[in-house]
Amino acid sequence: MTYFILLIMTYLGAQASVFFKKAAGKNNLKETILSINLYIGGGLYLIAAILNIYVLHLMEYSKVLPLTSLTYIWTMILSYWVFKERVGTKKILGVTFIIIGSLMIVSPV
Repeated sequence: MTYFILLIMTYLGAQASVFFKKAAGKNNLKETILSINLYIGGGLYLIAAILNIYVLHLMEYSKVLPLTSLTYIWTMILSYWVFKERVGTKKILGVTFIIIGSLMIVSPV
């Protein structure tokens, strides 16, 4: 269950960045500050931070912090779906290394 919460936490962090990116696309600072996307992103980051604190309570810091790199995987997926960004070989290779590293951290020795 703890790993599931960690996955949700990393997803929410990546999703928050999507809303921040949308807010950043406004023409000026006033429009950015008035953008609902800014506040949705902030709310999602707040929820992710609270989940992070909870997960840190349940797991070792030396496991939680490296596993937050899963956010990069969600970010790549969301950037492809939402912003139609290109996913090249280097990105896929990077995600592969993140997955391998994450599996090494969670697997019993």
